[in-house]
Amino acid sequence: MPLRSSRLAQSAAQSELAAALAALKAELDVPLEFTPEALAEAEAARAPEPELDLRDVPFATLDPASSRDLDQAFYLERSGEGFTVRYAIADVPGFVSAEGNVDAAARERGQTLYAADGSIPLHPRTLSEDRASLLPDVDRPAFVWTFEMDSAGSVDDFRLERALIRSRAKLDYVSVQAALDRGEDSPASLLAVIGPLRAEIEADRGGASLSLPDEVVVRNEDGTCGIVRESPLAVEEWNAQLSLMTGMGAARMMLEAGVGILRTMPRPDQAAFETFRRQTRALEVPWREGDYGEYLRSLDRDDPHTLPVLQAAASLFRGAGYLTFDGDVPAETIQAAIAAPYAHATAPLRRLVDRWALAICLDVSQGREAPEWARASLAELPEIMQSSSRRAGQLGSATLNTVEAALLRPYVGQQFEATVLELRGHDGDRAVVQIAEPPVTHTIHTPAGALPGDVVTLTLADADIATGTLEFS
Repeated sequence: MPLRSSRLAQSAAQSELAAALAALKAELDVPLEFTPEALAEAEAARAPEPELDLRDVPFATLDPASSRDLDQAFYLERSGEGFTVRYAIADVPGFVSAEGNVDAAARERGQTLYAADGSIPLHPRTLSEDRASLLPDVDRPAFVWTFEMDSAGSVDDFRLERALIRSRAKLDYVSVQAALDRGEDSPASLLAVIGPLRAEIEADRGGASLSLPDEVVVRNEDGTCGIVRESPLAVEEWNAQLSLMTGMGAARMMLEAGVGILRTMPRPDQAAFETFRRQTRALEVPWREGDYGEYLRSLDRDDPHTLPVLQAAASLFRGAGYLTFDGDVPAETIQAAIAAPYAHATAPLRRLVDRWALAICLDVSQGREAPEWARASLAELPEIMQSSSRRAGQLGSATLNTVEAALLRPYVGQQFEATVLELRGHDGDRAVVQIAEPPVTHTIHTPAGALPGDVVTLTLADADIATGTLEFS
């Protein structure tokens, strides 16, 4: 049955949810606090004064409305028949001393973690949400990438410099998308031109993107938790193209220098492609010819069969990891979904590895050797990031399960309609199903004869908040 709201409003369930989330963090050994030494070091940290002053450039940031850890700021302008893109990245290498207390804490964490009751930051908040963050109307040191582009969006030249900047506006995705849809002027107006051009270039390279809807835990104004199902807005995808362009520039710079760290993903093998082809035929949206990226882009997002197809396509986007090199450049450097060498270099406030990429790129761009501290610790990064991503995935998945159980517990015994997205298991005995309201995706025993795309009726038998489990019959 449809529910009026996906909010969790019952105080007893809220209290039980808080206890379950605390137990989950303890089970995953999530580092919740920074040492006094790390906090003191962060408070005292000062980035070096950049020689270049770009405070006259009207940069702007674009993030979720509630964000304060602002890694990137951009300024877009037409240049002749082409464009100039300035992309500023928070100067975390300037604030964090190698082998210091903040560095040690960041290596323990690997990345910022997100739970229903708030984030667990990679760095002390005095840095990540204040003095290193590219907040508006304050001077900030930054790594500034400048891309000169032709009229088709191809990069003719690019450079990296350390500069002092001053953001003029803290923009958010929803407001910017609404303003652009109304035809209003915005610091992000050229994103609607440059973003699609870069997406066309990505398609020509053979790149692919899933753009799956995501279930996100939100905290309501009354302190309760809920779940929303979000698909990326167009402006988010256009903004992501700036980050991808920068990551490809960083990868190129490090490959030419013979030292660095790349984000890689292998191309799916023939067996994976054949399995996906069979799945698309079964879903009556067959992939007959052409590149898989081209096929995914051609799908009608309003067609009810599209979501099960995208869910099946997720099996093609596996095996991502990090590859380090210092001396011999590896033979395989491609991130298959992007169809180009690529590096994480645009989110240093929230992701550890970006600090290494930025520090290496800055030095080699200035004709210097890569910093010794970065070279000495390169080999440690893949395991740190893999472990961190594993913990982040476990925390995110378990948090979502726990909130789902809390949302649905008042409705034990009631019926729900759900769409079958995917069959799993050796003989398809497990089905991934999606309930529309509240937005819950769950794995159940496959109902007799059910296939992806079918709508089935389920009865909620139990919802256990402490374990985050749901039982349907």
